[in-house]
Amino acid sequence: MTEQKNQVTRAAPEQSNDYRVVVFGAGGVGKSSLVLRFIKGTFRESYIPTIEDTYRQVISCNKNICTLQITDTTGSHQFPAMQRLSISKGHAFILVYSVCSKQSLEELRPIWALIKELKGDVNSIPVMLVGNKCDESTELREVSQIEGQAQATTWSISFMETSAKTNHNVTELFQELLNMEKTRTVSLQLDTKKQKKQKKEKKCKETNGAIPENGEAGASGAGGVKEKCGVM
Repeated sequence: MTEQKNQVTRAAPEQSNDYRVVVFGAGGVGKSSLVLRFIKGTFRESYIPTIEDTYRQVISCNKNICTLQITDTTGSHQFPAMQRLSISKGHAFILVYSVCSKQSLEELRPIWALIKELKGDVNSIPVMLVGNKCDESTELREVSQIEGQAQATTWSISFMETSAKTNHNVTELFQELLNMEKTRTVSLQLDTKKQKKQKKEKKCKETNGAIPENGEAGASGAGGVKEKCGVM
C-alpha cells in the first residue's frame, strides 16, 4: 500500500492538451466567485457551496489551440480522495483565503502540505496564494496584505490580493499564474492573426464568399502574435 502511494504521490500529471489549474480554499472565501468572474465576467452575491465544478476556456499554447481547465474544489474536508486526485492531476494551484478571515488562511496549511507531499518538487509548479475580498472595509479585515505576503514568502510561493466583486486583479491572477509555468509558455493572449483568419474563412462560407464590411471581428483580449498560451 505504501509503495503504491509513493508511486502516485510523485507522479507528474499526464501530458495532454489541457492545462489544469486547481483552486483550493475554505468555504465562503470566494473561490467560485473568482472563477466565474474570470470565465463568465459575472458575480453572484449569494453563497452556494461547491462540491467540485470544472470550467474550461479555449487558450493558445505555443501557437496551438489547447484548453485551460479550472477545477473549483469543495471548501469542505469531507472529500479527501477527491482532493488528492485534483492535486495529482493539477499543473498549477491557487490557494484562496478571505482577508476577512484569519481562520481561512490557517485552513490552507494542510492543503499546502498535501500539495508538497503529492507533488514533491514544488519549486517548478506555479502556486499563488490569494487574499480575496480585498474590497472589504479595513474594519472587517483580519489579514493584512503584509501578513498575506509574509505567509506566501514563508511557503516560497507568489501572492496577490483580489476582489471577485469588483473584478480587481482577477484576470491578472490567472495571467500571472500562467506566466510562472516553466515547462511550456502560457498566456491569456491568443494568436490574434490566426483567429482573424479563421473568422474570415467562417464568414466567407456563411455568406458564400462575401465578407460583410464589418465582418472581421477582433480577438478577445489585447496583444499580437505571441508564442504563449492564452484565453479567449
